[in-house]
Amino acid sequence: MFCLNRSHWIILVFTFFTSLSFSQGTTIHGRISNEGEPVPFALIFVKGTSFNVQADAVGSYRLVSVPYGEYELMVSAYGYEKVTRMIRIEDEQAYHLDIELKQAERNIDEVVVSGTMKEVSKLDSPVPVEVYTDKFFKANPNPSIFEALQQINGVRPQVNCNVCNTGDIHINGLEGPYTMVLIDGMPIVSGLSSVYGLSGIPQALIDRVEVVKGPASTLYGSEAVGGLINIITKKTTNAPLLSADVFGTTWGEVNADISGKFNAGKKAQSLVGINYFNYQLPVDNNKDGFTDVTLQHRISVFNKWNFDRKENRLFSLAARYIYEDRWGGEMGWNRSFRGGDSIYGESVYTNRWELFGTYQLPLKEKIFFQFSANGHDQNSVYGNVPYLAQQYIGFGQLTWHKTIGRNDLLVGATYRYTYYDDNTPATSTFDTITGGQNMPSQVHLPGMFIQDELTLHTNHKLLLGLRYDYNSLHGTILTPRLNYKWNSNNRKNIVRVGIGNGYRVANVFTEDHAALTGAREVVFISELKPETSWNGNINFVKHIMFGNGNFLGLDGTVFYTYFNNKIIPDYETNVNQIIYDNLDGHAVSQGLTLNLDVSLKNGLNARVGGTLMDVYSVEEGIKERQLFSERFTGVWNIGYTIQKIGLTIDYTGNVYSPMRLPLLGDTDPRTGYSPWWSIQNIQLTKAFRHGIEVYGGVKNLLNWTPAKGTPFLIARSGDPFDKQVQFDGAGQVVATPENPYALTFDPSYVYGPNQGIRGFLGIRWTFH
Repeated sequence: MFCLNRSHWIILVFTFFTSLSFSQGTTIHGRISNEGEPVPFALIFVKGTSFNVQADAVGSYRLVSVPYGEYELMVSAYGYEKVTRMIRIEDEQAYHLDIELKQAERNIDEVVVSGTMKEVSKLDSPVPVEVYTDKFFKANPNPSIFEALQQINGVRPQVNCNVCNTGDIHINGLEGPYTMVLIDGMPIVSGLSSVYGLSGIPQALIDRVEVVKGPASTLYGSEAVGGLINIITKKTTNAPLLSADVFGTTWGEVNADISGKFNAGKKAQSLVGINYFNYQLPVDNNKDGFTDVTLQHRISVFNKWNFDRKENRLFSLAARYIYEDRWGGEMGWNRSFRGGDSIYGESVYTNRWELFGTYQLPLKEKIFFQFSANGHDQNSVYGNVPYLAQQYIGFGQLTWHKTIGRNDLLVGATYRYTYYDDNTPATSTFDTITGGQNMPSQVHLPGMFIQDELTLHTNHKLLLGLRYDYNSLHGTILTPRLNYKWNSNNRKNIVRVGIGNGYRVANVFTEDHAALTGAREVVFISELKPETSWNGNINFVKHIMFGNGNFLGLDGTVFYTYFNNKIIPDYETNVNQIIYDNLDGHAVSQGLTLNLDVSLKNGLNARVGGTLMDVYSVEEGIKERQLFSERFTGVWNIGYTIQKIGLTIDYTGNVYSPMRLPLLGDTDPRTGYSPWWSIQNIQLTKAFRHGIEVYGGVKNLLNWTPAKGTPFLIARSGDPFDKQVQFDGAGQVVATPENPYALTFDPSYVYGPNQGIRGFLGIRWTFH
């Protein structure tokens, strides 16, 4: 817990020096109120300086040691509109300034970019976009964005391995490879990083997360079949001067997010963020001889630059580096056993770098050049099976935004280059003379797209889009889409209808962790063809304002997706294999999702959602439910603030219905379906002066783990190298007294996190 104690000392030192600097000089003081009632704990700061203070429980504030000059005083408080006041300090006499705040309506009209690739009001967007701010994620702090996404309705982090605990993100029941993850609109997280790249994004730098459900291939290309998650980082203009967020858990986990900004000369501003996570305490509560939670040591550094240019043209540049060392396995494992066959362990070393940015061309027209590049190096072993892989992706995109009459046009040209090499047969050829030759995969993907957002009437919009891609391996791919939006005159009722086409080119070894574990042989029946899909959805939004500042929002969507050439891993035909092939039939994902958003003046805020869905495939007339796909999922985020004492209580959680799980044959004693299960958390946050918050609580209140009620999770955990397994002439496992269920070692029977109840305590400091 050294990092936690050190953070406390840092905060105390800064607070001490801050108090010294306020010990003399001109004073600004007053009271923050609303309709005569005090507004407690409002934030008051002097723009362009380091002077800031938080009002007390009765709304009183005091800024001291303010030098002479003219200043812009800014006041903000949750649930109220921001207020700006100009003041001039000319002498040492105390300056009294009372400020009246106005109750704000619910912020239902944020700016979004993900649906149309350009900034647009959320209510005006013809594509439904869900927005989640950094405050939403603070209600249940997590060490990675991967875990934080469990709070979003219809989005589920899926743990794919009982040993190394890697996973991916499911949207509306569709697996991780169908979800594109962007950082500031750039396709950074893909391929290898769909499994490992969602960790280590410094959450102190996250401004908001935008989620689009359904195909977005028209704008973003391959991988955006099920939807996209766009992680948008803070701008230097709205980021705090310095912030720190450090917490630890009773399991021995320590996570730290630290960020700061500075000016480099008069025309450049920089934002720096560091994320550090450490967990080194092996735990085996389910007594299977294996670690319940993977041990990890991770550091990530993020740096973003904004440059001032003539006519406010945009130029931003960002880079991120992440290193992670994770391992899980038998409790006696250490690095000396890495790659051997005496004690089983799965060890993954990840080195990853990313570079991305946006440059607005110095032209009268709105033309932007966006670019990104990333490199991913993975050195891993799964028992005695090594997996060594390198992937490099370069991406460039040129967009032109033009408004002509009622037509809002967006035209773009893109190019993506992907280089992938590993030590598997996926990147080699077999030669009877030479014994084989390494053949790294190189894919060129040029494309272009056009989008027209047509305003038919004040209440009617039509969005038409078409994308053309040429894959160097699979040829021409076209993806059209159409969206229609109607809104009432007061914009409190909105209907959106969308239909679109999506496609995905699969690479099994970079997307499916199960193919790497070494527990089963990977078999390809034929060369995998690109998957294609058609999606239709109807979205209805209603906003109700009642009382004085109370808000109720409803957001419901009906969705339907039809797949051709879907790739579904077959775990059941042969229990020793994972068989990959394009489906000779079709697959469907359909359902209904509903979000309820409530904000009351008394301090109660709630966001509750549920998704009912059916995900299945049909082959040779036989309908089969998809593995690891639940019928129902529900989430909630309920918070209540006691304003008089500055205390916030947050109760968050999720609930999942049973999902089908892979078994190792008819004699496997484990159930073929998971039970209903729920993860629930509670947190208390106390706000103090000078931007300090202390928070703590309990995660997984019910102490639920998937091991309860199950004979075992990991098959044959006592013989992970199958040294005592006997096979017949056909390669099938033979039941023996030592192996009565005729099983082989297999860690793929997993559907939820294996970490039980734990307490946590943290401190958060924001300095403007």
